[in-house]
Amino acid sequence: MARTSRRRQAAKLMGKPSVKAESSLDKLKGNEDGRISKLPNDILVNILDRLDFRDVTRTSVLSRRWSQLPAKLSRLKISARDFMPSETSISDDELDEKLVRINAANAAVVKATKSMLAHRDPGGCTIRLLSTAFYLRDDAPISIGHTVGNAMATHKVEKAEFTVLTEKEHKVIPDDALNFGARFVSFFNECLNAFAGLTRLDLANLRFVKSDYVSSILVTCKQLHYLGFHNCDTSDWITLQVEHAQLSELSIVDCRFDMVELTWVPKLTWLAFLFWRSSQELPLSLGYVPLLGVLRLSNLARTMHKMVKLSTLLHETSVRDMTLGFKCEKIWVQPECLTRRQAYVFQQLRILNLLNIPEGYDLTWTMFFLEAAPSLEELYMTVIDHPCEMIMDEEKRRKGYYCDNKGVEWESSSSNFKHQRLTKLTIFCFQSENYMMSHVRRVMEAAVNLEDVYLYDRLTCSRCRDVEPLKPIRFPEASRQRCWVEKQIRGDIESLATVHFLATDVIRDDHLARIPRGY
Repeated sequence: MARTSRRRQAAKLMGKPSVKAESSLDKLKGNEDGRISKLPNDILVNILDRLDFRDVTRTSVLSRRWSQLPAKLSRLKISARDFMPSETSISDDELDEKLVRINAANAAVVKATKSMLAHRDPGGCTIRLLSTAFYLRDDAPISIGHTVGNAMATHKVEKAEFTVLTEKEHKVIPDDALNFGARFVSFFNECLNAFAGLTRLDLANLRFVKSDYVSSILVTCKQLHYLGFHNCDTSDWITLQVEHAQLSELSIVDCRFDMVELTWVPKLTWLAFLFWRSSQELPLSLGYVPLLGVLRLSNLARTMHKMVKLSTLLHETSVRDMTLGFKCEKIWVQPECLTRRQAYVFQQLRILNLLNIPEGYDLTWTMFFLEAAPSLEELYMTVIDHPCEMIMDEEKRRKGYYCDNKGVEWESSSSNFKHQRLTKLTIFCFQSENYMMSHVRRVMEAAVNLEDVYLYDRLTCSRCRDVEPLKPIRFPEASRQRCWVEKQIRGDIESLATVHFLATDVIRDDHLARIPRGY
């Protein structure tokens, strides 16, 4: 009982990771001679495990006892980003100044990684997580790789992660990507032992001269549970065949492969495949992925992009949670009238999130999902135009093959369709426009057991803040307006669902995870 009481006391003192190093250190200093100093070492280590690395290193000045605790930590997270100045961001255009900071941050990561691992007892505490993030510069990655590889050989390490960063993140030209790719290959070849033990690998902005380098990652990193590619490709477009016994999460964002074939990934549960801008068709094939439950697809579709038939893509899967993003442009999903043979594809779907649907277009096509997915319980929709990231100039849109008509038409084959399982409808950026109100009414009429309809005001976008909206925003603010909108929605339909009008300054916790980020 005393031990439980001490744990609760520690949780109250250090319940959340620190945001500022000074604040966390001050808390510890203030309590060093008080309650916290009376706690046993395992509780203090548990507290340190909740802090970021810079906070942990600063605690060593508190006392001799505190200086010995970092060697007992079970979670080591060391990131070069933590050593970069946070008060001002340095753009890619200021590369010389940025490189000075990057080299210093990398040196700090090398020093910290060596120091933290050198003082550990090989027969002591298990390292639950060893995570390092560093820039692909000079010899620092190889030094980190050797240190981590040695740690894997001499200590018990449950999870090991590399996040490989590049000095340019936004304006990466092909020559930059080729350079970064060559650096990574040298690093990879020098540190095969470390890569063989990794459980998570994040890569960005790499172009490989030879296509087999990508396959080598999959072959060498046999313990991977997560693999992320962002803005990666090969000089000669390839079909990337993924066969991996342990991989459970795969993220491919803005990459240019001719085709990605998930041939045999028996433990894959989560897949994000975002932006196939250079391909006319979705360059993704789902083979043996029997456990795939969460799927994220998004694209900025133009006139050359072909519509995607989800029944064809998902025919061998049991997806339960699906997110589809449209980047405020053309709807690229082909609504279907499913045959009985196709219908089983959506039998397991429970949660559907439709992100950044362009404004002003009929939403009837989304009813396809209700008819196709009899087990659907939650439907989320975000209907918004982001002028900050949209191409607005008509000439540029024409040259870029952007679509004038972004909508898609669909007509149900059943006039009296009823859905039994949907209980929650949530729409972000709701407006009292006829096409939106009629769609909410349509869903309420079909979903006979609907319990709640959440209609949120427009989401705030920091980049759109100073940009004039494309048209006036019409969210019902006053009570009288809301009563009128709800009356228009309900009409004479019989529905027990409660309609909630909500501002976006306070969003329910269960809805936060469904707000679009990067889609």
